[in-house]
Amino acid sequence: MSTSIRFKLSFMMFLEFFIWGAWFVTLGSFLIKNLNASQFEISNVFSTQSLGAIIAPFIIGMIADRYFNAERILGILHLAGAFLMFQMYKAVDVAVFYPYVLTYMILYMPTLSLVNSVSFRQLTNPEKQFSSIRVFGTIGWIVAGFTISLLGWDSSDGAADGALKNTFLMASVASLVLGLFSFVLPKTPPVKVADGEKPSFASMVGLDAITLLKDKNYLVFFISSILICIPLAFYYQNANPFLLEIGLTNATGKMAIGQVSEAVFLLLLPILFVRFGFKKTIMIGMLAWVVRYLMFAYGNAGDLSFMLIIGIALHGICYDFFFVSGQIYTDAKAGLKYKSAAQGLITLATYGIGQLIGFWVAGFIGEKYQGIKATDVAGFWQQTWIVPAGIAFVVLIIFMILFKNEKIESKTV
Repeated sequence: MSTSIRFKLSFMMFLEFFIWGAWFVTLGSFLIKNLNASQFEISNVFSTQSLGAIIAPFIIGMIADRYFNAERILGILHLAGAFLMFQMYKAVDVAVFYPYVLTYMILYMPTLSLVNSVSFRQLTNPEKQFSSIRVFGTIGWIVAGFTISLLGWDSSDGAADGALKNTFLMASVASLVLGLFSFVLPKTPPVKVADGEKPSFASMVGLDAITLLKDKNYLVFFISSILICIPLAFYYQNANPFLLEIGLTNATGKMAIGQVSEAVFLLLLPILFVRFGFKKTIMIGMLAWVVRYLMFAYGNAGDLSFMLIIGIALHGICYDFFFVSGQIYTDAKAGLKYKSAAQGLITLATYGIGQLIGFWVAGFIGEKYQGIKATDVAGFWQQTWIVPAGIAFVVLIIFMILFKNEKIESKTV
């Protein structure tokens, strides 16, 4: 792979995740401080990510993957995204904001698959080369978080002045840059299968892989994956507002520790996966969710701030040990015929259905304890975090009892 192509793919990944990290991390805080949103309104806004994940296969499967070069549709989607981000920057209330964020997420979620498509088509040895390209996406997310804290947009003074809305302006500019840059990316035309026909839409969205659910072990894993996304949604929706409201300094920058942890454990996962096996690896990931939320529930921004940092740093174990291990397990169980369809199915179930339920549950819990918040902010957040800790613990017990240990062999590991 030439240096020029490596730079283009790395810069593409950097911007792709810089854009997401530039506004999504602080979205909950923005909705509370700038738009005075209720807990249910916040849940509706966050749910647009799940709706985007559900609708994304239609865009990729029925339009982009059939008629257009991947890099061109990537550019068009990000140019449209730049406009929508600018409209979100100007929004003065949730009613105005919501249609723009919904449309944006429907257009953005497909780009996560498109950047992978553009990359894989240029790699001669994806198993060895992709991680060195993809890591720039994690770096982009980290840089976005540090930039927000460095500029003070998430500080108490910045929030009071409405500075959090600048995150959308920053994301808009980055989206514009990536939109234009996409047109100089390596050409990635649609690929025809051996018989000259396009893959069926059912296979693209994972419907062909439903047959895997006949396997009891995989069914247990599948249901557990949906359920564990409920506590995951609590983190996305509440972590930044929580850290800011209890007074943790440079909260958004410190949240980037989670992405650093994710990168480190992603590199360690193949070794740990072989050492512990699939079931124990998954259970460690579930247990990490329980510990993380208990750290949030009983930590504070003072003498117990180390508990908050540990909770943030556990993100690598929480995410990699469950979701990445789950992708490996799915790949091994699917076999050659259903590999792509199975990954589509598990993605639709987790980022689509699972998190959609999770955001609604998080909104319900936030609204339920809202009365406490006026007089006891710390108490409000303690009650809020205990709920996902309990859910994660129940899922852990269900998985431990019902999932039968089995040896997993995959070329991915």
